[in-house]
Amino acid sequence: MEELKILVLDDEQRLRDELGEYLQKRKHEAFLCANPTEAFGVFLKTEIDIAILDIRLPEMSGLEVLRQIKDKYPATEVIMISGHGDMESVIEAMRSGAFDYFQKPFRMNDVQHAIEKTQKFIELSKKLRQKENAISVLTGRLYEDIGSPMIGQSKAINDVIQLMSRVALSEQTNVLITGESGTGKELVAHGIHLLSSRKDHVFHSVNCSAITDSLFESEFFGHKKGSFTGAFEDRAGSFELAHNGTLFLDEVGDMPLGQQAKLLRTLEDRKVRPVGAKAERIVDVRVISASNQYLTEMIDEKKFRHDLYHRLSTFIIHLPPLRDRKEDIPLLVDYFIKLFAKRMNKSNIVLSEEALLAIQAYSFPGNIRELRNLVERAVILMDGKLLLPKHFPLVETSGSPSKNMGNTGESFLDEKEKQAIYQALKKFNNNKTKAAEALNITWQSLNRRMKKYGID
Repeated sequence: MEELKILVLDDEQRLRDELGEYLQKRKHEAFLCANPTEAFGVFLKTEIDIAILDIRLPEMSGLEVLRQIKDKYPATEVIMISGHGDMESVIEAMRSGAFDYFQKPFRMNDVQHAIEKTQKFIELSKKLRQKENAISVLTGRLYEDIGSPMIGQSKAINDVIQLMSRVALSEQTNVLITGESGTGKELVAHGIHLLSSRKDHVFHSVNCSAITDSLFESEFFGHKKGSFTGAFEDRAGSFELAHNGTLFLDEVGDMPLGQQAKLLRTLEDRKVRPVGAKAERIVDVRVISASNQYLTEMIDEKKFRHDLYHRLSTFIIHLPPLRDRKEDIPLLVDYFIKLFAKRMNKSNIVLSEEALLAIQAYSFPGNIRELRNLVERAVILMDGKLLLPKHFPLVETSGSPSKNMGNTGESFLDEKEKQAIYQALKKFNNNKTKAAEALNITWQSLNRRMKKYGID
């Protein structure tokens, strides 16, 4: 077990000494206190991982000590020691934030089991905080730099953010981002740049599908004045523009084979020669590529170079389609509603539950870009304050009611709502509070709908 700082608060010296000796043998740092005044003195000087408290104490009750610890030092987990007949106090302690308890008289195995269980929870909490911090930092930097944050709480998007955070630290590593159109590949590329040590330098984006063969070398490597007709002045290419920063190659799969060979040479040498120049120039860039095509299939079809693929794909991040992270839809819709409401000088816009359920039932072939466009159109169409299914005509008509009618004669929308409730309850192990939060409705509203559809 990792070394922990554990405070023991009990007025029985024999018990304190036994626990202290046991903890020290297991390489934990033990702080032994006879009363709450001593204990809070330790808290002022040391960050305590676990506090073990007796329920019956001098000066104040263990419950009051627990409440003060959770109020002032919320990162500290608390294990209560109870005597026989103290179960009501134990229940109250658990409600007030205690993580575990053991009873007097106890065996040291009981203590060990409680500490191990609490330590696992502490480690999990730290990991969750690290994820939240990574999302918070990334969202803040993206919003500040390009006005578009990374939004989501699903496991899929959390996994993407963790990969972004890891590869950002390796500033020379080339990254390939795959995923369908509209999933946010450029946003992820920009996020990696902002999390890296290159963040204070240029993020330069190139649309590979828009560059013709005749302009490729000039676009990527630059040119000297007079090197060809129309070259009226020296021009830096994309690699030089991105020097010390990040070069983003969007839709790299659309690049013709001839251009791919020239790009490969530059990636290997890290040198460019502008058109008309005599000397090469060294460039220091991280290359991030993106494609909505299956590049491995294009290799088999001789449409994409195998060696270039391996040069670009040192680290691969795949962005899931929106239909595979539907729990993020309420957050995304809420963000886009606020965004467009502000732009159009509209306020207090509310999305109806029926509209949200219809949106969640839609497959979104255009992913987040399509969702953004649908919300913008809906905010334009609405007259009052409530967004209804009719304001999302594509979503409203995307399914065929006749094919989705249940045997009980339920409407198409009712059937979709029922399925959404089933899925939410299943995902959260029948926890109605969490299911209601995921569906963006109140607990009471969920209860009414469960009764309506006979869901037990």
